[in-house]
Amino acid sequence: MASLAGKVALITGASSGIGAGTAGHFASLGCYLALCGRNEENLQKVGTACEANGLDKDKVLLIVGDLSKEEDCKTAVEKTIQHFGQLDVLVNNAGILINGTIETATLEEYDTIMNINVRSMFHITMLSVPHLIKTKGSIVNVSSVAGLRSFPGILLYNMSKAAVDQFTNTVALELASKQVRVNSVNPGVIITEVHKRAGMSDEKYTEFLERSKTTHALGRPGTTEEVAKAIAFLASDDSSFITATQLPLDGGRHAMCPR
Repeated sequence: MASLAGKVALITGASSGIGAGTAGHFASLGCYLALCGRNEENLQKVGTACEANGLDKDKVLLIVGDLSKEEDCKTAVEKTIQHFGQLDVLVNNAGILINGTIETATLEEYDTIMNINVRSMFHITMLSVPHLIKTKGSIVNVSSVAGLRSFPGILLYNMSKAAVDQFTNTVALELASKQVRVNSVNPGVIITEVHKRAGMSDEKYTEFLERSKTTHALGRPGTTEEVAKAIAFLASDDSSFITATQLPLDGGRHAMCPR
């Protein structure tokens, strides 16, 4: 089990999905948490769950904000340092999915997904790096199998996650001499609300999960808990000789080809 006890982690997109699952798992490992998300009600629920997993209330800092806004990025980092005095781990998880092809996607949608999935990650990382250098900390970016392979119908999402993977590798090389490690996890289909928020109906989502049994070699979609455990490993000293790595968490999907 990864050791994060007493370390301070800032997790973005923490109000749902992989971010919420990661927060809960980190809490069970004794990691102090700054949780940033847009949905205040959901964020409160995640905070309560983290306390139930063993953290004292003052070790869970909730920060409501939209990281596509520059001031909210600055506030998230500033509040984390003001409250805890340090930063050991940054988990860049905030992201959205937008459906569309080269024939249907719009420039407005391009700007929206790039601002949230890429620009905000660049900005909050840039602000966090001075603090991570002090602690020789680590960064884990949540990418996607769509950063490794191409899937028609989600062009903008594919592009944004490919950018995340290049961001991961380049920043890892730039910070290696300062002993700050940077890696990404690249999930396949994980059971969250992201597809429904992108417009998929409950019926279509059920069909989508059923089809995932054939598109993933292990015969099923994954869970947020499985992703959270991998993030904890990469964030912890247990992975002390790993940097500039994309870790597929996709039941083998990245290795599959149609026949």
